[in-house]
Amino acid sequence: MFDSGLGGLSVLREVVRARPDAHYVYVADDAFFPYGHHSEPALIARVVPLMGELIAAHRPGLIVIACNTASVQVLAPLRAAYATPFVGTVPAIKPACAQSQTRRVSVLGTKATVQREYTHALIRDFAGGCEVTLVGSPELASLAEAALSGTTVSDDAIAAEIAPCFTGDAADPAGRTDTVVLACTHYPLLLDRLERLAPWKVTWIDPAPAIARRVGDLLGPSTGHAGDDGGATMIFTSNKPHQLSRALTPYFGGRVPA
Repeated sequence: MFDSGLGGLSVLREVVRARPDAHYVYVADDAFFPYGHHSEPALIARVVPLMGELIAAHRPGLIVIACNTASVQVLAPLRAAYATPFVGTVPAIKPACAQSQTRRVSVLGTKATVQREYTHALIRDFAGGCEVTLVGSPELASLAEAALSGTTVSDDAIAAEIAPCFTGDAADPAGRTDTVVLACTHYPLLLDRLERLAPWKVTWIDPAPAIARRVGDLLGPSTGHAGDDGGATMIFTSNKPHQLSRALTPYFGGRVPA
């Protein structure tokens, strides 16, 4: 499970529920965080060789790129370079537009994700007549990272990041945004606060359950419990000390990551 930081924990939580029997290695590339501030060539130059080192060290049966920014920019080079199967994380535009009643959908992601041609192609192919608003949040991933690490993050800071998602007439439920795609895996870590701070009720689309189903399909039938191989390892590429073990155990299915 690979991400720029702690955002991929929102995906890990769902995957562990689906496959409690697996051994998990979670890699947070915090030495290069946040990915949304780097160019595509810089990300490719960083992630592709790093992934080679991780594959050699851990020999995973499957790799989840639990990061939208990395997936839309680096997934193709990774698949070209390595035989290990990869599961990516891309904006859930198709299901969001399929379920929207008002036909107004917002995609909340990093600036890098919403600017990518991959994201625009998803809109062309799957918007189905919906009006899609792309919102490139400059700071929400960092705010989520800070909040999970125990730093106080104000409601005002979060509200300012999500405000552009809410378009249309606030007084007219039929003419305003009703669905928001969380196109960064950090954002579901703040879901309770997103729901509370939203100017009106919307459906927030988290891609994690769909990713967990895909992982289950590729790995095959589960044994249904944490077996001999069940365990968890947490790696921070910065090698900085992190006092997060207790805070992270719910995301690892109750395990304490080594």
